[in-house]
Amino acid sequence: MLALDVGERRIGVAVGDSEVKIAVPMTTLDNDDNFVLSLNKIIIQKNVERIVVGLPRNSIGEETKQSQIVREFAKSLQSQVSPEIVFQDESLTSVGAEQTLKQIQDSKKPISKAEVDARAAAIILTDYLEANFG
Repeated sequence: MLALDVGERRIGVAVGDSEVKIAVPMTTLDNDDNFVLSLNKIIIQKNVERIVVGLPRNSIGEETKQSQIVREFAKSLQSQVSPEIVFQDESLTSVGAEQTLKQIQDSKKPISKAEVDARAAAIILTDYLEANFG
């Protein structure tokens, strides 16, 4: 499985397996005209059967304007890739990712937005695996 944390400029990517229920940050890809080509390379390389896309919601669990943008992104993506696309609530994943990175990294080294995006994708995938393969 693959998870995507969709942003305007970058998309965090994580990979995982439903049998071992582990998700790991992989990379970030630019959200540009080359995204689908780059993603398809990863899909082939990792033999991806399902893509989990983080779906933003507000603090009370309702969908937002960004939720609709992500849904449209996923709809367009589904026509360009073969794996099934599903959604997973991504509430507070970027906050959690940043906190985790601060704990495991040298405090003198700044945390890059790309690292946060990839880690957020891993949290999205972990949540999905726990909810569906617990």
